[in-house]
Amino acid sequence: MLRKTDNLFHPFEIAVCGLSGSGKTTLLTGVLRHFRQSGHEPAYFKHGCHRFDIDREGKDSFRAAEAGAVSVMIADPDKEALISSGSGSITQSPATLACDILFIEGLKELPTAKLLLVDARGAILPLLDNGVVRNVIALVHENHPTGLERFGLPVFHRNEVAEIASFIEGHLAERASKVPLYGLVLAGGRSSRMGTDKALLNYSHQNQLAATASLLAGVCGRVFVSCRQEQADGYDLFGWTAITDAYLDMGPMGGLLTAQRCHPDAAWLVAACDFPHMDGRTPAALVAARNPFRFATAFHQPGNERPEPLFTIYEPKSRLPLLRQHGTGNDSLSSFLMHSRIAAIEPADPAGLRNINDREAMELALKAMRRNQSPC
Repeated sequence: MLRKTDNLFHPFEIAVCGLSGSGKTTLLTGVLRHFRQSGHEPAYFKHGCHRFDIDREGKDSFRAAEAGAVSVMIADPDKEALISSGSGSITQSPATLACDILFIEGLKELPTAKLLLVDARGAILPLLDNGVVRNVIALVHENHPTGLERFGLPVFHRNEVAEIASFIEGHLAERASKVPLYGLVLAGGRSSRMGTDKALLNYSHQNQLAATASLLAGVCGRVFVSCRQEQADGYDLFGWTAITDAYLDMGPMGGLLTAQRCHPDAAWLVAACDFPHMDGRTPAALVAARNPFRFATAFHQPGNERPEPLFTIYEPKSRLPLLRQHGTGNDSLSSFLMHSRIAAIEPADPAGLRNINDREAMELALKAMRRNQSPC
């Protein structure tokens, strides 16, 4: 599991550090181009410059944007500046979260993961020896100084941009693999249209709460049931741990935010309990398509291009923009998905995402299931 101290601004960030003139910006622009061409939206943050001038031809910020950074941030001790052009909206989330990956130039004394550029004289190596520079994951050299092997780190020449980008991809993929995926069955609704608790309806051999939780258990490390406080004792009888709403009268967003508060380092596969046609193929397909660098991974709803918010994987970094959206009075998960950078996929079985909200739809679903189960 990731520790909060592992990153400063973004869950997937890499710093490129070195002494002045070591080629940090040149290397970063090459890496930015690689990630942009790979379908990512990277951002660039330069720290520690003096009397900067942003977005002017020839300046580092201009070069980073030209190389593909969708957000360019630059700071000196007196001021900060930001230019953002990506699909993420800075009004919905900080630019450092709206991007997929953040590349930082500088900040060599801080503990974020970093590549260290070493000049021909190895002038920066004493800072690595005495612990001033920490959490170095690879060394990048200009003209290989002797003795780099003693650090036990991968070593690249600074012209090996493709190899360096591939190494960074592997490092970030490993980080992503450490983010646990938990399941959350949304069972706290009032079921006003159905007239009875949808979670306790039986379409087959078990009720929908148990059936949905079992589906999630096939692809998630842990599964919880989201419900109201007065429902918890009854739902506990089915053997799944309840997370009772701490954010009240917010609908599904309240359940998700409560779960994220309990386990902030986890991604959540949120599932409503009113998809009786769903089988194990649907959650397996969603998990296989998961993109942990986005805010969420969702299916398109059957028959339209809108994402289905109630069977979606929400990544840990979605929590802050969800809270910001709630602060505007908007508690719609559908709205969040439509205005955020997500991975959206087509369902292989659209019928599995057909939700059942009222008695007429329930009777039709039961008749269809009986027909399918009848012998020929």
